[in-house]
This record gives sequence, C-alpha cells and structure tokens, in this order.
Amino acid sequence: MDEIPLSVLFGALVSLIFFSAFFSSSETAMMSLNRYRLRHLADNNHHGARRAQKLLEKPDRLIGLILLGNNLVNFIAASVATLIGIRLLGDLGAALSPIVLVMVFLIFAEVLPKTVAALKPEQIAFPFSLPLRVLMKILYPFVWLINAVSNGILNLFGFRVSDTENAPLSREELRSVVDQAGIMIPRRHQRMLLSILDLENVTVDDIMVPRNEIVGINLDESVTEIIHQLKHCQHTRLPVYRGSMDSVIGMIHVRRIIRILDMDDFDPAALEAIVREPYYIPRGTPLHKQLLNFQKLKKRTALVVNEYGVIQGLVTLEDILEEIVGEFTTDMQNFNLDIHAQEDGSFNIDGSTTIRDINRQLHWDLPADGPKTLNGLILEHLEDIPESGTSLRIGDYTIEIIKTADNAVRIAKVLKTESVEIIDDTRSNP
Repeated sequence: MDEIPLSVLFGALVSLIFFSAFFSSSETAMMSLNRYRLRHLADNNHHGARRAQKLLEKPDRLIGLILLGNNLVNFIAASVATLIGIRLLGDLGAALSPIVLVMVFLIFAEVLPKTVAALKPEQIAFPFSLPLRVLMKILYPFVWLINAVSNGILNLFGFRVSDTENAPLSREELRSVVDQAGIMIPRRHQRMLLSILDLENVTVDDIMVPRNEIVGINLDESVTEIIHQLKHCQHTRLPVYRGSMDSVIGMIHVRRIIRILDMDDFDPAALEAIVREPYYIPRGTPLHKQLLNFQKLKKRTALVVNEYGVIQGLVTLEDILEEIVGEFTTDMQNFNLDIHAQEDGSFNIDGSTTIRDINRQLHWDLPADGPKTLNGLILEHLEDIPESGTSLRIGDYTIEIIKTADNAVRIAKVLKTESVEIIDDTRSNP
C-alpha cells in the first residue's frame, strides 16, 4: 500500500465522499417525494417518476440497497483515510483520521446532500433513480439476503413490510391539501372543493325551505286566486295540495301550466290531472346522498318528512348545488330580503332565516349545531317565547327581539360585538 501515491488516495477519498453523498441524498429524496404527485407524473409518462415509483413499490429493498452502498462506501473511506493519516503523520495520523473523516463526511456526505434532497426531492430522486435501478440489479443477491433477515426479524414483532400500499387521504387530510394549495388552485375553486367535502356533514334539514314558507297551489281556493298565483309564480316547480300541506297531491312544473291558463274555462281539475307524484325524503338525509338520489331518480324537488310522515320542508337540486358553488347572485345581501343592515352595524333579521344562511352571508359563527333558524336558536336559549324588547347574549352576539307573532320571533336585531364576555339575559318591556 506504500506504493500508492497520496494523490491517488486523496482522489479515492474524494470519490468515496461523492458516492456517500449520492446514497445519502438518494435516501432522503426518495422518501420525501409526494406520493400523489409522483403517481400523477408517472401516469403522464414521466420517465424519472416511473422509475422512482417502481423503486418505491418495495421500500424495504430500496432502503436495503442504499444502506448497503452507503455503509460499504463509508467503511472503505475509513480505511483509505487511515492510510492517508499513517502516511502523513504516522501513529498520530491513524488516531486523528477517524475524527477528521467524521467531520468531513458529516458535512459533505450527510448534512449538505440530505438538506438539498429534502428541499428539492424531485430534482434529486428522478435522475438518481436510474443509477439506483442499475445498482439494484447488480447487488440484488446481497440486498435480498439483507432484507430476508431484517424482514424476518420485523415479522417476529408483528410488522408486515409486504403491505406497502399508500393509505388513502382522509377527508380532513384532503381538506388540508386543498387549503395549502395556494395559487395552484384559485380561491373560489378551493371553496367549491371544500364545500363538496362538507356535503357529508350537512343534511337536507340545514338547507330546506321550512314548511311555513313553502309556496304551493291550494286547489280549495277560488279559481281567480289560483290563476293569479300561477301567473305571478316565481318558482319553477310547485307542490299542489288540498286544504293544507298535509294533503299534497303532487308537483307541477310551471311550463306545463301555460296551456291550461290559455283555456277559456279554467278548471282546477285540469291542473290536478297533470301533476306528478311527489317525491318524499326523510329528515336527516346527508346532502351527498340526496344529490346522488336526485341524479339517479331524475328528480329536482323533494318534500322532506319526519318520522311520522309529516311534511317539514322542501329541498331542491339547486339548493344542494348552491352549497357547492355558492349562491347564484353576485351580492347576497342585495337580494336577501330577510337580512337588513342598519346604520349602527347591526342587522334586522327575519326569525325564519336559517343560521347557515346568516353565517355564510355575514361571515358570522352563530352556533349551527342545534336549531336551524334564528327563531329556533332564540327559543332554545330562552326556553320561552320572548316578548318584544327582550334582549339576550349568545356568544359574541347581542340579540334584541323586535317583533313576535304566532308564538315565534318574527324579527330580531342582531349585533356582533368584540367582547366575548357572557352576560345574563335581560328582559324589558317596550
């Protein structure tokens, strides 16, 4: 060994440092790859991504190959460094060479390459996947032997390395991915994607038109009143009933009414003859299921019933779509007649307005896990039907009852305050 020039030994040591950096950066880069982006690139025939994906199908073999190569290089480098130390400083060089080698390898073969690989995993992993595949074929017998022993030990402790499938993203994990997409996905599209994920947490009860607000055709009314209602109807589909909403006959589309209105002697019986059978759905149906049901049954309107078969409200396909894409109007408050802004920053709100609509339009966070309407929220909190002038505090919101009628709050004045202090309910007569 004394005949080997120092220049050759130094060259060999530098080469070994390079190879050690190669294995270290390869390990970090391959394990730092985004598996979903990798799958996307591989599906689009990216050669580097396909090679990396193939290697990652057996991560135990990949790790075994990298560690085998890295340890082999490090052991050879230690021997070369010892020779250099002896040639330069004798026994003192032999003692100092491990210390110097550790510092050099720690910086240039571990920290630097792994840091770069962690920052730019694709730029490192994709080109390095080619030499790794070649080495895998050359060193496969040794890799197989190492994995057989290590996997056998792991099996004794209950670990199964054969199951290497990536766990699918949960709904909350996917939500985080969408939230962190940044400029890659426009903000409006992010909101739509998040709304789709939220469909499972929202039921038809949250978006239905309450029973007392359903607009329909009562065949027991006079012909004049029915004709007037048909001519001035603002809805596409209407329920047709006799007497009350408990006696629904069916649903009718406005476009089918035109030819009936042209008749000289309008007869409600002709209207009854063209109605279609109503479509009923139970309360509590999740929106994602109801959306699929509308699609499967080719329906667009459904009547929501409780466990006793009593109609509670009406929901349409458009209502569900608005949960995904947002309202079809450009300025919600300009078109919503139930919410009126006041000069003092408060809002006069109709008691039948849903909590979801209030929170969405005003960017508030009134509790929405209980009653569905503002009236219901107030009644639940007070456990009584309040009089006009009654005031209460719910979280950060001060509510004053403006008008009550028919055992319900009709109009309430709501003001959001900065303070979070909870005060007792106060009641005063006007």
